[in-house]
Amino acid sequence: MIRILIVDDHEMVRHGVRKVLEEQRDWQVCGEAANGQEAVAMALELRPDVLVLDFSMPGLNGLEVTRLVREGQPEIEVVILTMHESAQLARELQAAGARGLVFKSDAGKTLVTAIEHLLQHRPYCSDKLSRLLEPSFSGPATPVQAAPASTLSPREVQIVQLIAEGHSSKRVAEALDLSVKTVDTHRANLMRKLGIHSVSELVRYALRERIVTP
Repeated sequence: MIRILIVDDHEMVRHGVRKVLEEQRDWQVCGEAANGQEAVAMALELRPDVLVLDFSMPGLNGLEVTRLVREGQPEIEVVILTMHESAQLARELQAAGARGLVFKSDAGKTLVTAIEHLLQHRPYCSDKLSRLLEPSFSGPATPVQAAPASTLSPREVQIVQLIAEGHSSKRVAEALDLSVKTVDTHRANLMRKLGIHSVSELVRYALRERIVTP
């Protein structure tokens, strides 16, 4: 059984998405959340296979929720519902760990297909948005060798090391006497700089560059 958590601040939207998803055999909506804080808490408690997440919400937005959920539970696949046609936003969502991007007005036609792709660990985006996205989001990526550790600042090396050791943004912030927001900004900038799109890739990078040892 594929378990899906729906997050949207509009009840009618949640009900519509639930109806579409529960028509699929062996798919089950295990919960609904109305804001980002609820989404993070419910993802931790319910551990769904897929998180269907509206980008624009009160409190934590879709980008922030994706970062928090994927940091703690990288096995959860995230598909974002958005009304924003923005290449920059797509890159930031990709760096945060979302592999699905669906234009909200297309969700009735494309959401099921997007989830099917994600369950096979393949990225997906709506046709309406694909022209804005980097190839690594809308299709198989061409491997790119990340910059060596010598190109990183001492602060960046510290952050890579702590994240690769499994520390949360809160713990990194405490260790380096920074705010959590500053740590998240450093992490997003690092991933863009290195061409890395997930924490697991960052761990492999840290091992390869001997920033951490096995």
